Amino acid sequence: MAEAKVDRLYTDHGVSGTLASRPELDKALDRLDRGDTFVVWKLDRLGRNTKNVLEVIEDLIDRGVTFRSLTEQIDLSAGPMGKAMLTILAAFAELERATMIERTRAGLDAAKSQGRVGGRPSKVDAKKLATIKKLLASGEHSRAEIASMTGISQATLYRVISTL
Repeated sequence: MAEAKVDRLYTDHGVSGTLASRPELDKALDRLDRGDTFVVWKLDRLGRNTKNVLEVIEDLIDRGVTFRSLTEQIDLSAGPMGKAMLTILAAFAELERATMIERTRAGLDAAKSQGRVGGRPSKVDAKKLATIKKLLASGEHSRAEIASMTGISQATLYRVISTL
């Protein structure tokens, strides 16, 4: 971005490009004035889908703001040809996102069908679960004591209890 001579850098950390509300993007768009150039690293970071990307860029053009994507090298000053290229690239970005989601879901489904579960391993194994059940059934200990005795947090204990 330094090579692109960017004055201000806005980044929505941990926010998906598919979300409608992205505070830093909104802030950047609000601060633009006529004659400014809005630079993005990649077109797919700009909007949720082709329609959304085109709406954002149309708004920029209407406000007299130049648009530049560093990855795709889009030149909107090329007239209708530039806009056609933008539309095609935005559609491909949407297709790429949809394909990635589809592959991720297929991978998760395949892993699930093989008995694998996502996430980190549970802190409560079969032996610990049996101990928890026994302590609960005895009625002699508070839940805080049971959590302490089994080496788990109270939140984990309550989660285990909710599945019993």
